[in-house]
Amino acid sequence: MILEMVRANGAVSLRELARVVQTSEVTVRRDVRALEAEGLLDRRHGGAVLPGGFTRESGFPQKSHLATAEKTAIADLAASLVEEGEAIVVGAGTTTQELARRLARVPGLTVVTNSLLVAQALAHANRVEVVMTGGTLRGSNYALVGSGAEQSLQGLRVSKAFLSGSGLTAERGLSTSNMLSASVDRALVQAAAEVVVLADHTKLGTDTMFQTVPTDVITRLVTDEPPGHDDRAATELQALADQGVQIAVAGAGGGELPTARQRSPLPGPRRGTPGGGLRGVLGEQPAGTERGRVADLRRR
Repeated sequence: MILEMVRANGAVSLRELARVVQTSEVTVRRDVRALEAEGLLDRRHGGAVLPGGFTRESGFPQKSHLATAEKTAIADLAASLVEEGEAIVVGAGTTTQELARRLARVPGLTVVTNSLLVAQALAHANRVEVVMTGGTLRGSNYALVGSGAEQSLQGLRVSKAFLSGSGLTAERGLSTSNMLSASVDRALVQAAAEVVVLADHTKLGTDTMFQTVPTDVITRLVTDEPPGHDDRAATELQALADQGVQIAVAGAGGGELPTARQRSPLPGPRRGTPGGGLRGVLGEQPAGTERGRVADLRRR
């Protein structure tokens, strides 16, 4: 069952495997380790991929079924960062698509995107203006890429960029498996005063081929709470916070992140925007609310 799921999807999280086969993540992890020893799959942080998965990028149908609950919680919290009348850019991805569905309720919003899926999610929002980039359609993720997309972003200035990717580490920042996608994501970042990365815990500690956003450019990470046994994800969160990234944890049950110390108030963003930007939005949220919990993991 595990091998069939990985073959069908390209990559599957341990949490999703445990849910489908109706067993514990500890048991799934043991089975994945055994399959890796036979050369049938590769373990990755928080999940399993087909052999050679470091350079393989799953298509939209596969990605849309991975970590769905986590993506929903992350999108809910990320949407709370957007204010009425703002202009933002939203990159391609299944998590950003979930975000776009929630942005349809924000009046006076202008969204610039290279994602057909993001644009589709906002197509019937009569109070949201959608601006598409140019470019060449990349069918695997329904995104516009290439020089046309990058040139259409020149001279643009918005308050925030919301981006996803294939992996996130404190050492390299956000990365993806496709060179064209990475290039457009970098152009989106250049247009924004603040950069918000949306990444579920399975992407923490995963490094892929092309860097999109260096760690020192990321203003905030919106993620879900790693499982208690996932020391690697908790360590990566701590390392990101040590480098100045503000960590917002969605869907938390009120407990502390592993190895993390919650502190208040949050440090201000390194890339300022009028009205206090993200600091004002998240810094006032109480812990354990439906909109998420904010953990300042910076060591002092």
